[in-house]
Amino acid sequence: MTFILILVMALVTYLIRISPFILFGKHQKTPLWITYLGKYLPPAVMSMLIIYSLKDINPIDYVQSLPVFIAILITSLLHLWKRNNLLSIISGTFVYMMLIQKVFI
Repeated sequence: MTFILILVMALVTYLIRISPFILFGKHQKTPLWITYLGKYLPPAVMSMLIIYSLKDINPIDYVQSLPVFIAILITSLLHLWKRNNLLSIISGTFVYMMLIQKVFI
């Protein structure tokens, strides 16, 4: 049973990876809507993550809000410096978790 599950997951992964070549061809120009999504979707996702992080924050309660604001600041500065989404998100998450577990106990 486990082998069948692994086989199905491998097949789905393979089909997802090969689908752009099947849909758009090898030498065909990338459609404009794909280029648009590639340009505007990452900043939209980052904005949604920031809004989600701030939705339950009470600015008066500094013990709760300060770690979030520090993590957002670190994430923003690191992203402006390195322009790497994954590095920014992982670093911001790490900073936030260290602050709430070690500093703001």
